[in-house]
Amino acid sequence: MLKKIPVEDVCVGMHLHALEGAWLDHPFWRTRFTVSDPEQLRKLRASCVREVWIDISKGLDVQSALATEPVLAAAAPSSAPAPSPTAQVSPEGGGGRPPRAMPSGTPSAPLQSSMAEELQRAAAICQRGREEVASMFLEARLGKAIDPQACLPLVEEVSASVLRNPGALVSLARLKTQDQYTFMHSVAVCALMVALARELGFDAEACRVAGLAGLVHDLGKALMPLEVLNKPGKLTDAEFAVMRTHPERGHELLLEARGAGSAVLDVCLHHHERVDGSGYPHGLAGEAISTLARMGAICDVYDAITSNRPYKAGWDPAESIVRMASWKGHFDPELFKAFVKSLGIYPVGSLVRLKSERLAVVVEHNPQALTMPVVKVFFSIRSNMPVSVHRLDLTGSSDRIVGRESAAQWGFTQITSLWTEGQAPVFG
Repeated sequence: MLKKIPVEDVCVGMHLHALEGAWLDHPFWRTRFTVSDPEQLRKLRASCVREVWIDISKGLDVQSALATEPVLAAAAPSSAPAPSPTAQVSPEGGGGRPPRAMPSGTPSAPLQSSMAEELQRAAAICQRGREEVASMFLEARLGKAIDPQACLPLVEEVSASVLRNPGALVSLARLKTQDQYTFMHSVAVCALMVALARELGFDAEACRVAGLAGLVHDLGKALMPLEVLNKPGKLTDAEFAVMRTHPERGHELLLEARGAGSAVLDVCLHHHERVDGSGYPHGLAGEAISTLARMGAICDVYDAITSNRPYKAGWDPAESIVRMASWKGHFDPELFKAFVKSLGIYPVGSLVRLKSERLAVVVEHNPQALTMPVVKVFFSIRSNMPVSVHRLDLTGSSDRIVGRESAAQWGFTQITSLWTEGQAPVFG
């Protein structure tokens, strides 16, 4: 069982599972270890890390550590701030002891950040997420027990990124190599689920549950034959029948793990159901499919069709939104509207034609004006030549979007670098 606590509550004998904040911004060469001496406490409290995740199955719990308060008092710096709220998180809800006053001087994560700033953080989250999901899939393939709650720190980091800038992580996670699709797809769906949950007004705990469900929704693919999972061409009917078993296989793995919670289990089992009853594995329809599973169906398909796969190139994000909207009976209409609002009608990375006969790529969307995002103009259709790249916020411009364009048809291969601020990372 994992529990998130402030650094002021850490005691000798606790097992640290993860440190909140930037992945590398802490004083230790490892992130999972049992605190064994007061010097480690001093280093931790002197760092910018304000909260940590402890594993109470491997070390002391907060209540168990109360007897060590004299040791803590001796170890803590004289200027240490007052303790802050303690939260215990599980996939089904929070608990823990009653909250205490938050010290006024405690720094907190910014509520918003620019796309450029958040892309750097998101790149680190994506890389770490890919590694954690790959490790989880390997353990499942080897028959080892899966611990879904071990993913909660990653989900928390994804949630924080989406809060700071909704477009950065969900867009960056689309960039994945074909051979790492399965792992990065899980990270992408996690981010999309959190963004959609926020758009629907879910509270922080419900957003975490949605994110965890997205992260483990395809766990059953760990048990699929690799020659089928990674086949670079269209599956045969027999191979597709095998792949269709992955929701049930994943559900079995999570049941054995006994830590996922009913909502997460349901998304894993039913994210391929359709509202018209034509999905699988149980052919559920309408309200018989839970809200989270209907959300999972939307997020799963969107990332799948916008990503490069072994057998096809990904579709443009804006084109994908239009195509999904035309698939009657696949998705819950109201949830799909909320999904579009969370991403924008023209999601980040979309290639668009402007009224001024110029081409631009969307770099940020405006939640209050879905048809007027921020774009980077880079090409003149009239002259058929590149132009000086510059940002243009369409909410304050007489120019406007008149249509979507295909980067492939234009022969553009580098537009990703325009919205990733020149970094163009690909994870894998």
